[in-house]
Amino acid sequence: MTAVRILRLAAGGDGVGRLDDGVTVFVPRSAPGDLVELTGVRRHRRFARARIAHVAEEGPDRVAPRCPHYVRDECGGCQLQHLAPDAQRQARAGFVGEALRRLGRIAVPDPPLVPAPDDWGYRSKLTLHASPDRQRIGLHPFDQPDRLFDLEWCHITEPRLMELWRRVRRRRNLLPEGLAQLVLRLDREGGAHVVAVVSGTTAWTAAAELRESLVRDGSPATLWWQPEGGAARTVAGASEAFPPTVFEQVHPAMGDRARQAALAALGHVNGRHVWDLYAGIGETTGLLLAGGASVESVEADERAVRLANARGAGQGDRVRRHAGRVAEVLGRLEDPALVITNPPRTGMDQRALEGLRVRHPERIVYISCDPATLARDVARLGDAYRVRSVEAFDLFPQTAHVESVTVLDAA
Repeated sequence: MTAVRILRLAAGGDGVGRLDDGVTVFVPRSAPGDLVELTGVRRHRRFARARIAHVAEEGPDRVAPRCPHYVRDECGGCQLQHLAPDAQRQARAGFVGEALRRLGRIAVPDPPLVPAPDDWGYRSKLTLHASPDRQRIGLHPFDQPDRLFDLEWCHITEPRLMELWRRVRRRRNLLPEGLAQLVLRLDREGGAHVVAVVSGTTAWTAAAELRESLVRDGSPATLWWQPEGGAARTVAGASEAFPPTVFEQVHPAMGDRARQAALAALGHVNGRHVWDLYAGIGETTGLLLAGGASVESVEADERAVRLANARGAGQGDRVRRHAGRVAEVLGRLEDPALVITNPPRTGMDQRALEGLRVRHPERIVYISCDPATLARDVARLGDAYRVRSVEAFDLFPQTAHVESVTVLDAA
């Protein structure tokens, strides 16, 4: 059996070692310093992948995972539970620095990382998948999207949300037919939501009964039904005021810290024109307006724009909110002095980046949840901008994901 020493972690959380012939091998659930015996070695042209058959020697930062699902079911929701917290944080900061150096060709050190106040119980949203008979509602094992295990408790999710899941789980017979996904979510005001995403259009006939039982148990929640290809609507509980499918950070407190850092990095905004790209429900726009800026925001999700307009009623003529794709809207915007951009994991469209190069704002603050696409986009901006600073934020403890704020000044 092949044995390798794990040298470091790669982006995504896999350990990196070398086979006897020098080929790099990526091994999930391994830790730096581990001596591991491998199984299932799959060779590709320039690298190999394998799984751990046995840990012969443990590295200094290996710890026992807290969640039973991580070992028993090989849950794919977390990638780094087997690492000590300090080692995790160092690795996540390293993912940002390594991506900028290797992919972006930018000579920067690993950024400082702002730690989360708690490494557990932080997620305010959890998306579960359902088997056709609803007997398994849970998550996929690592690298096995065709399999599903029944979730008992997710240790990185808010305990209040997990208590709600515990009660819903016992009454799964009251969930709708054709259930494909079940989304559990807490809103900013503390309200709980259960969104049943179904294949087909069969109505949720037992929603009121489930809602009543949850109220009796002390876990009231608004129930939403979302048909295939349609919008979610309430079927039991509160009104339609909160759209539960609109994007918001799953770690709101740390997301707010990253946003505040990004706003501070913009510098003086009073009297200046600012673009807020990928604006979501308008939280950043509101803070920019409070600082005295005039703002044009762009967001593709029309539901988020409607909510932003409703919440921002009375903010005056210093704000214009645009619904549409950033690359398609930029040509209609007034030239900005400053830009704050917070794209999805896929990063910014090439046309949007070209639009930034042409309009040439004096500073761009880029909030990223994926180091690889951040590095790609910074490289695409080329010599028009130079990296002023990078800071990482620990929004996703126990995982290989990391948020970062990069400040780019016009060259």
